[in-house]
Amino acid sequence: MLIVKDLSLYFGAIHALHGISFHVEEGEIVTLIGANGAGKTSILCAISRILPIKTGDIIFNGNSITNTAPHLLPQYGLSQVPEGRRVFARMSVKENLEMGAFFRKDTAQIRRDRDRVYEQFPRLKERRHQLAGTLSGGEQQMLAIGRALMSSPKLLMMDEPSMGLSPILVSEIFEIIKTINEAGTTVLLVEQNANMALSVSHRGYVLETGKIIAEGKSQDLLNNELVKKAYLGIA
Repeated sequence: MLIVKDLSLYFGAIHALHGISFHVEEGEIVTLIGANGAGKTSILCAISRILPIKTGDIIFNGNSITNTAPHLLPQYGLSQVPEGRRVFARMSVKENLEMGAFFRKDTAQIRRDRDRVYEQFPRLKERRHQLAGTLSGGEQQMLAIGRALMSSPKLLMMDEPSMGLSPILVSEIFEIIKTINEAGTTVLLVEQNANMALSVSHRGYVLETGKIIAEGKSQDLLNNELVKKAYLGIA
């Protein structure tokens, strides 16, 4: 579904990504793990065309999207849940969800998808008329996921969905990720909580200073001595 080839990216004179290559198959949850500054978020922002790349190609469903404008990507089936949630604080929950379907014309299906989001996140239904900026951190994360789902994505990219959440909410969010995947949406997950990310994903890539240093099935990475020491806190 997604092929990233030889991706390089600079921030001024800083070489942030060094020839990154990886792929995501339809139906998978693939996770990118690594420390702060490893380049995880930069990869997602490059794929979604928010950041300009120096070299490389990004192929989604057989077509290059390397030069595609960011606002067109949801129409092709690619959506992102950004780091820090970035909900529209002065808009209601309902309005935020409607913004997720901004390019769609199928009104009846939009309503059905919104009802599915409310079914998935009952708290959002309870607070549908509440301003998004007044929600708790966990509720805002649910709203950011729900908003992305409103575009009916084939591939959902999620950036640090557990950031700033209590342990109970972290577990809930990861269960939701599994449910979304089981319902047919492919997921590319960026996450600092390597243990949780590898426990729900099928495959993983380990990043360090803009390079992939390890890859494999998630269970194998969980048992990899380097990964255990560096990212799972297991000596």
